[in-house]
Amino acid sequence: MATFKAVRIDKAEKGTTAALTQFDESELMDGDVTVAVEWSTLNYKDGLALTGKAPVVRRFPMIAGIDFAGTVLDSTHADWKPGDKVVCNGWGMGETHLGAYAEKARVKGDWLVRLPDGLTARDAMAIGTAGYTAMLSVLALEKHGLTPKDGPVVVTGAAGGVGSVAIALLSKLGYHVIASTGRTSEEAYLRELGAAEIIDRNELSGPAKPLAKERWAGGIDSVGSTTLANLLSMTKYRGAIAACGLAAGMDLPSSVAPFILRGVCLYGIDSVMCPLPDRKLAWSRLASDLDRAKLAEITREIGLDEVISAGAQVLAGQVRGRIVVKIA
Repeated sequence: MATFKAVRIDKAEKGTTAALTQFDESELMDGDVTVAVEWSTLNYKDGLALTGKAPVVRRFPMIAGIDFAGTVLDSTHADWKPGDKVVCNGWGMGETHLGAYAEKARVKGDWLVRLPDGLTARDAMAIGTAGYTAMLSVLALEKHGLTPKDGPVVVTGAAGGVGSVAIALLSKLGYHVIASTGRTSEEAYLRELGAAEIIDRNELSGPAKPLAKERWAGGIDSVGSTTLANLLSMTKYRGAIAACGLAAGMDLPSSVAPFILRGVCLYGIDSVMCPLPDRKLAWSRLASDLDRAKLAEITREIGLDEVISAGAQVLAGQVRGRIVVKIA
């Protein structure tokens, strides 16, 4: 069988190791579609897996990478044929199923979404799981009934991947966006994306009051912990927050006060096992609602040989916007 380049994670005596190596095609896992991977991206979860800072990987050896875009090479699935352009993210790739940082991937056809018209494979991975998660969050706020006339919306982790795309989406939809960031030096960048106000994340990092002054009608949070608790305490009556990340921790030191006294809703955003109809809607909306010029502004490109070092940079908060990984 042929071999191909891949970023492989192995169990070590202490933790894990990651290396760019040759992977034997015979070791690919079961699936009914084989894809030539052309582009991937780097998400916070990828950084955790590559560095071993959290037990993201649950089988070894593992090919890292939770999302890809590419071309179908071979298929026994009724919906896919060779030459089809596809996007795949989540479903345990890079965790329990061999992932995306490789020249080939074998997956279940039911996991795939057709690359939307108007998007290139590179565009799709400039969006990536982070941007797709941001879109799922926007959809949750819309389903709640939130509109721009209801008031400002806040985005935490604003200079990161989810935050950057969320700001671009919300501003284009007409919302007054408040961007929360620990990197105030990125103010010009955030305003170019469409942020109307910038606040320091320290305003949201202290112990949360049960209820604080109402500041926003909704928000998208990728930070968690005390930040999310503060967001909830400052959300207006009948507002909503979409929670999609845990960069600051998995705890939520809040109270029931925002929920039972202001009717605030907290929406959990799961990008990994999200049903296919919701995925298709999210990717369709990304193709139509995301400003391609802004996407280009927030994206930089690296090669497969740079993925491991870039993973550490993501965890250290040294990366703004999106990173696309050229696989070929």
